[in-house]
Amino acid sequence: MHVLFIIDPLPSLKAYKDSSVAMMRALHKRGHVISIALQSDLYVEQGRVKVRAQPIQLDMTADLHAQSWWTQPENAAETEVGHFDAVLMRKDPPFDMEYLYSTHLLETAQKQGARVFNSGSAIRNHPEKLAITEFSEFTAPTLITSTMSRLKAFHALHGDIIVKPLDGMGGTGIFRIMDGDPNVNAILETLTVDQTQTIMAQKYIPEIVQGDKRILLIDGKPVPYALARIPLAGETRGNLAAGGRGVARKLSEHDLAIANRIGPILRERGLLLVGLDVIGDYVTEINVTSPTCFVEITEQTDFDVADHFAAALEKAAAV
Repeated sequence: MHVLFIIDPLPSLKAYKDSSVAMMRALHKRGHVISIALQSDLYVEQGRVKVRAQPIQLDMTADLHAQSWWTQPENAAETEVGHFDAVLMRKDPPFDMEYLYSTHLLETAQKQGARVFNSGSAIRNHPEKLAITEFSEFTAPTLITSTMSRLKAFHALHGDIIVKPLDGMGGTGIFRIMDGDPNVNAILETLTVDQTQTIMAQKYIPEIVQGDKRILLIDGKPVPYALARIPLAGETRGNLAAGGRGVARKLSEHDLAIANRIGPILRERGLLLVGLDVIGDYVTEINVTSPTCFVEITEQTDFDVADHFAAALEKAAAV
């Protein structure tokens, strides 16, 4: 296959632990050709969705801590998105207006024959924090609002809550508000921008000290290991970007029950790859833009996540 990655600039990636790079390397091992493009390289001309795509060659012996793991053997080419056998949308959040426009372009490209994973419409229709509301049987008490009075009432009811913006990633903008916190008004005013932006509030889940588990769903089925991202001492965020430590663990029976309930539903909606964030017994987010943790799970277990994903992509692109 010729696979197109829509991605952030390659020099900005930490290749030694980046899941997109792991995907590229797995696909390369299986004999596939890789091209890359930035989100800004997508465009429409005379009704056709096109892209300026750069072919790359991977050096499988290179040090992934250096920038020598890829080269550009030829100039970028401009072609229709449907020219590729598979297109992987792996642009990191934030999910801003440019990202929204890209999902529309990719949806149109699919109507013109492109094979896009995850699909543009599926990404757009599953905001990563809002998506959990469909599966409330697996969530802790949750409130989504921009109204101060509702947020303060929720805090008064539960005493210890987590509040966060709907468009953040890597643990940015997440606050824990405990009972009697003197900064509650300031935190809520800041996050809601004086009640003009909607945020999420959730009852604090004490099991966070045991790790915020990332469960990967590939083609609707769970990878057998989760990565528990364990917070630093005194920290409430397990995100690796916030200093959390990743430990691979086999899925529990409850993890499997969650994955087997949610996975097939999201698969039917065009989501080949999903990352469920689970704390204790509760789903806290459903990641669909660029789920990660491939490398950490692979390095600590006998399961090659990237190769498994590459096999699933081959199957999905052939349908």
